[in-house]
Amino acid sequence: VQLQASGGGLVQAGDSLRLSCEASENTVTTMSWFRQTPGKEREFLVAVARRGSGSTFYADSVKNRFTASKDNAKNTVYLQMNSLKPEDTAVYYCAAALNWGARSLLQSRNWYNYWGQGTLVTVSS
Repeated sequence: VQLQASGGGLVQAGDSLRLSCEASENTVTTMSWFRQTPGKEREFLVAVARRGSGSTFYADSVKNRFTASKDNAKNTVYLQMNSLKPEDTAVYYCAAALNWGARSLLQSRNWYNYWGQGTLVTVSS
């Protein structure tokens, strides 16, 4: 499975941005977003279940500003990011797993079978 993330760019603080992640196959159950800045661990943001209950699980740090959605017909998940802050500057990665899991698993990069190439989001002050 290949994941293609897109939508990153340079925005100003307070702006919004929507990221997209398209999977090449309809075989994954979970699609998630992480982000990473230099020298830091990759940070979990949100996990979306593409099947079953369609659950969405957010990290506390972003659940009031970021919203995930999906379009199963397009094998795509989106991340709508509002009220962006300079500290949101990072490379955003899309990840996919064959299964849904407990929250502790969904937050771990080791749970995921596939990763996209990352898309850079830069928020200027």
